Amino acid sequence: MQALQVRDHAKGAELVEIEEPVPGPGEIGVRIEACGLNFADLLMIKGTYQETPEPPFTLGLEIAGRVEALGPGVEGPAVGARVAVYAGRGGLAEYGAFPADRAVVLPDAMPAEEAAGFLVAYGTSHLALTRRARLQPGERLLVLGAAGGVGLTAVEIGAALGAEVIAAARGADRLAVAKAAGATHLLDTDTDDLRDGVKALGGADVVYDAVGGELFRAAFRAINPEGRILAIGFASGDVPQIPANHLLVKNISVLGFNWGGYLRFAPEVLTAGLAELFDLYTEGRLRPHVGARFPLSEAQAALDLLKSRKSTGKIVVCMGRSSPMPQ
Repeated sequence: MQALQVRDHAKGAELVEIEEPVPGPGEIGVRIEACGLNFADLLMIKGTYQETPEPPFTLGLEIAGRVEALGPGVEGPAVGARVAVYAGRGGLAEYGAFPADRAVVLPDAMPAEEAAGFLVAYGTSHLALTRRARLQPGERLLVLGAAGGVGLTAVEIGAALGAEVIAAARGADRLAVAKAAGATHLLDTDTDDLRDGVKALGGADVVYDAVGGELFRAAFRAINPEGRILAIGFASGDVPQIPANHLLVKNISVLGFNWGGYLRFAPEVLTAGLAELFDLYTEGRLRPHVGARFPLSEAQAALDLLKSRKSTGKIVVCMGRSSPMPQ
């Protein structure tokens, strides 16, 4: 089968032919239909992600597909079931063997392309906003990188929770996507002064930041007393340093969040959160936005688009497609 692997960090990712994995004890074998891309994939290629395995390894954190085999001692999900799996790796391939206890059976109406990009992005925003920031109805939520893979879900979930959402993104086209997801206010980070714009709206009670860098620093200066800043990631490549004395002045909290980290100490939190999200999807209250689709043969182009930060929503690699299909 084909797989996009990292065999040497200095050489980057390579599309190679490897043997299909056989599911072992506690695993299921899945015919992969789609794999969602995440910023962590780019970090794994360089070897700088905190959970980068030793080469060789196959990229791809989250997948959707159909169960084709059960490993020893595994009772389900049943062969033939449609599932999504947060695997951590192994998704950019035609077939994979994954822990059965990480598989979630999909709603019948959810296409594989939406499911493949659903777990990490929606799971991250849902738990970050509800469990960590404890966002309340009527509070003002500032989302940085609001048209990106996780940022767009934060806009959508924040609006569903009753927040007044300020979407900050680059360019009118990207802001239009954020508005369609439920944003009340729009700030163009290419032309608007973020700090002044947020303060003119009354300041932010919660900041959702997957970007870092100068945008974090501007948002930090525009947050209200007792505000909460969610540090989700640093897509800008600039990890900001936080002046602790400034935290004291306005009683600000900075909250780190790593969705996958809950697998190690509280997996039931992820399970419960995903159950809520699938209910919202089934009710029609969540509308995943797949911004671009690529075949496995052009997975490198998909990663390049992710790196450019020019996409909206999720980028998904679909096994068997003959050509990229931007949307």
